[in-house]
Amino acid sequence: MPSSSTTTVSKCIIYPNQKSSIKPLKLSVSDLPMLSCHYIQKGILLSAPPYSSENLIHTLKNSLSITLSHFPPLAGRLTTDSDGYIYITSNDAGVDFVHAKAKHLTLNTVLSPSLIDVHPCFKEFFAYDLPVSYSGHNTPLAAIQVTELADGVFIGCTINHSVTDGTSFWHFFNTFAAVTKSTTAAVKISKSPDFTRDTVFNSTAVLPIPTGGPAVTFDVDEPIRERVFHFSRESILKLKNKANNNSNGLTDPTEFIGKQANDGWKNVNSNVNGTLNGKTNYRNEISSFQSLSAQLWRSVTRARKLDLSKTSTFRMAVNCRHRLNPKMDAFYFGNAIQSIPTVASVKDIISNDLKFCAELLHKNVVVYDDATVRRGIEDWESNPRLFPLGNFDGAMITMGSSPRFPMYDNDFGWGKPLAIRSGKTNKFDGKISAFPGRDENGSVDLEVVLAPKTMAGLENDMEFMQYVTEV
Repeated sequence: MPSSSTTTVSKCIIYPNQKSSIKPLKLSVSDLPMLSCHYIQKGILLSAPPYSSENLIHTLKNSLSITLSHFPPLAGRLTTDSDGYIYITSNDAGVDFVHAKAKHLTLNTVLSPSLIDVHPCFKEFFAYDLPVSYSGHNTPLAAIQVTELADGVFIGCTINHSVTDGTSFWHFFNTFAAVTKSTTAAVKISKSPDFTRDTVFNSTAVLPIPTGGPAVTFDVDEPIRERVFHFSRESILKLKNKANNNSNGLTDPTEFIGKQANDGWKNVNSNVNGTLNGKTNYRNEISSFQSLSAQLWRSVTRARKLDLSKTSTFRMAVNCRHRLNPKMDAFYFGNAIQSIPTVASVKDIISNDLKFCAELLHKNVVVYDDATVRRGIEDWESNPRLFPLGNFDGAMITMGSSPRFPMYDNDFGWGKPLAIRSGKTNKFDGKISAFPGRDENGSVDLEVVLAPKTMAGLENDMEFMQYVTEV
């Protein structure tokens, strides 16, 4: 499929509308490993706004300036002191704002049901060409690109990964949307970011930086295919029932929605006898997302046609804010994530049923508590290192992002997004990103990046494809 031709109309720097009073923020044990990763690139596709292009760009520039005054570190730069410590200096240096046009493209073109792989145009809808986060010493820490289509608009957000994780990224994006939508002159945001650095992630350890700065740890020219698979609430429920050996058929949809609240981190603080506030909880139940991840792991491993004796690793990023005791602020600004590796032999993955992989993932998530987080920090401090992102042995899967992130809350004033798409950063064979489905009723979209042969194998895996829903 030929790439589109996106034209840059203008580029400028947007500054916060108020001077920053934030002191330099020292990069933490969770921030520093990301210096060799690309910037995060995520964006939203919207219908065309009910006003002119000039009005749109003027409004977005103004609201971005206001939003930056609430997130002043994003308008700063990275600095390294004489001791080797790296800081975010909120010096009001500003962020890049790019206005682009791709008027030859329509919403139907880029979202056509006949389109199998993600349309290549989205790679052009973000600022910057594959910078690693360490370049934030000289490159703005954030950039917004607004690309106008024939009948729509794409707002692409690029942010330095050593400055934010997914939680902070979407907090900023949601605030940008809310400020734009607001009709009042004085905008008061509902959830202010927490810029404290008085956390367990703050450390005296120094990360040694290679001469010339860190480089990305995977081959950016490796041939890959990228496809978004949609899983309806009902399909995920079938997987969840299968993983839990539920022989009673499908759970009632209303029960499923209720159980969703018990999937994931909210279970961690329930007590061991299975009750919470006098009510039964589902800590011991494999969650819907763990079930979906297990099926993906099985099917991708099978499609790779690996030797049965080989070991496969499924890595899943976890938010540590609520896992610590005491908990961190839910809107702590920065990275507060760790990676959970789950390991099994290829033979065990493909010869056992879904429950085998699902239980492995589930057990690793449930036991990931305060002590586990602290052990991870101590391990890094004993050997400070960059995060090795990639698929080094041909048998790895890395799950990023989360269907819990409020991606579809980005209403800029003329309706919720039509789709979520990412740029070309941090893409390699085995990189998966999880998004909520647009209906927001429990459906999930998986952005799957695989080697072409593996993707073809996955598409022919009927055990996997029976759960994929056309949209």
